Amino acid sequence: MKRIHIFLIGVLLFSSSSCSKYVDTPLPKNELVSGLVFTDDKTATAAVTGLYGSMYSFNYQFANVLINYLTAMQADDMAYYSSFANYDVFKENRLLPSSQYVQSMFADLYSYIYQTNACVEGLSTATALTPAVKNQLMGESLFMRAFCYFYLVNMYGDVPLITGTDYKVNGVKPRAPRAEVYNTIITDLKAAVELMGDEYPTGQHIRPDKSVANALLARVYLYNQNWALAETTASLVIDNGRYSLVTDLNKVFLANSNEAIWQLQPLNVVGGRNTWEGFTSTPAINPTTGLFGTAVFRLDTINLIRKYEPNDQRFTKWIAFYKTTAGVSVYFPYKYKVRTSTSAVTEYSMVMRLAEQYLIRAEARIQQGKLNDGRADLDAIRQRAGLPGLSASLTQPALLLAVEQERKVELFAEWGHRWFDLKRTKRSDAVLGPIKGANWQSTDTLYPIPSDAIRTNVNLTQNEGYK
Repeated sequence: MKRIHIFLIGVLLFSSSSCSKYVDTPLPKNELVSGLVFTDDKTATAAVTGLYGSMYSFNYQFANVLINYLTAMQADDMAYYSSFANYDVFKENRLLPSSQYVQSMFADLYSYIYQTNACVEGLSTATALTPAVKNQLMGESLFMRAFCYFYLVNMYGDVPLITGTDYKVNGVKPRAPRAEVYNTIITDLKAAVELMGDEYPTGQHIRPDKSVANALLARVYLYNQNWALAETTASLVIDNGRYSLVTDLNKVFLANSNEAIWQLQPLNVVGGRNTWEGFTSTPAINPTTGLFGTAVFRLDTINLIRKYEPNDQRFTKWIAFYKTTAGVSVYFPYKYKVRTSTSAVTEYSMVMRLAEQYLIRAEARIQQGKLNDGRADLDAIRQRAGLPGLSASLTQPALLLAVEQERKVELFAEWGHRWFDLKRTKRSDAVLGPIKGANWQSTDTLYPIPSDAIRTNVNLTQNEGYK
């Protein structure tokens, strides 16, 4: 427990300087001692919520540019138009176990998992916390562990399943089968739903509550083809009345928008930055000419831009024209509008939103043969974008392709959705093979296990297709 307490004091100190916005009351300024970490509501809250700040405090971490843009490069969303070897290996499907971001994302996620495990253990033995606070914090910790494992299992396949803080045990854990990891994810999410409250603890959509856990649980059920539970769980989020599809697409990604289920709040804002995504992908504007500067993250003209139907407002509002090169119009993602600003922070980083829940329920319903209900969910998304409803004559296979299309044009460059969709529906070879050409192998749907991890854990094995 001493190791846990030392670690948590580090989290608390980080929280006191940069994460206080996640906490209702300021942290005490006096020196914190390890024995008090989980004997006070404020310090216990800081220990848990400090994780959200650490996830989003710096650029090029798992929880911002890496998960949003590197996965988009591997799919058919976007490409990086500059020379940077650490990005090129994703764009060109040339990943190695030693690739920097293959290793850093793996390490980031296990670091978060260690933090959540430390909190789970500390909260389990805490006796002086307010019961409602203790339950909420335990629910948040279990949700975060499930969230991290969801991304690990979808990026790396079978992974070590670590639920404690004993480094001697953790350091020799073998890879657990995908099904076992998913069982743990589902168990943690169900417990989180029972423990957390119905309202966000601070009013803002930045700390998970019951609906956030249900939103991830609906996605997990979808990925595991449990169509009935995916439909039921997504309905709990859609029908609770707290969220709505924002009709003005320019306002979807604003802080605490009605569509936002869970967002990460920008912290340590320097130079008027809002989100790291906006700062990274939105080029600066020349104050003299009004023209955009260099756009290095560019959307795939053939495989994304040309897939939008005429009059689709998502193309108008979420995509910006950069310039014409060799007769081809070049665009960049514009979901986040703010690169830098002298005014207050207006945009938060969107992790989960209501539109995805409609798309989850649509797919789950169609897979169960509920074609009219599934089409109605798709039409809700389409009509919000200014498009007509789908034909009532569409068959189940045609409607499933419509789901794929709507997910593609709705969720591009968000949290790996397109990359994961192609993998889970076994469409990667058909879609990406012709695009990537000789660089594509079926085994590219998983990242390699990082070489650093294999060096330090003799029980780890490598994924097929990598050495």
